[in-house]
Amino acid sequence: MGPNWFIRMYGWARNPPSFEKVKLVLMVVVACFALWGLEYLGLWPDWLSVNPPAKP
Repeated sequence: MGPNWFIRMYGWARNPPSFEKVKLVLMVVVACFALWGLEYLGLWPDWLSVNPPAKP
């Protein structure tokens, strides 16, 4: 871990992010896990995929 990370941690300790910003980041993380879960369970439609599977 370089000295830049310590400077960043010092800045966050002195001026923590607002609750709204923390809530936004958590909502983005939850949305990413929800999309991953849909794809993992096979519920993601093929027409939303970037490279749909080839039809036999």
